[in-house]
Amino acid sequence: VQLQASGGGLVQAGGSLRLSCSASGVIFGINAMGWYRQAPGKQRELVAKDSSGTTTYADSVKGRFTISRDNAKNTVYLQMNSLKPEDTAVYYCHAEILRLVAAAFDPFDYWGQGTQVTVSS
Repeated sequence: VQLQASGGGLVQAGGSLRLSCSASGVIFGINAMGWYRQAPGKQRELVAKDSSGTTTYADSVKGRFTISRDNAKNTVYLQMNSLKPEDTAVYYCHAEILRLVAAAFDPFDYWGQGTQVTVSS
């Protein structure tokens, strides 16, 4: 299983970007998909996630970012509006994907390669 993220870039404060992440491979099911970010010198933090339709957002992005999923395409999106310089970070896609292990389905964590988002002031 692989996660392929895209959509990062450089944008001015107040602008918008849309991140996409698609999962490929042998997938029996996906419990959750989401986005984390890591700024220089800081720990990786949750930005937003969708767990079987239940969405969670970091307080810092509520009202500005929207996460959505296309289950048929095993794809998750992050629409980022009203971007601020403090949103600058490497954004990582994450998925909790079910794998068949010894006749049972177990969840495994997968990460995408990271995509840089830079917001200039």
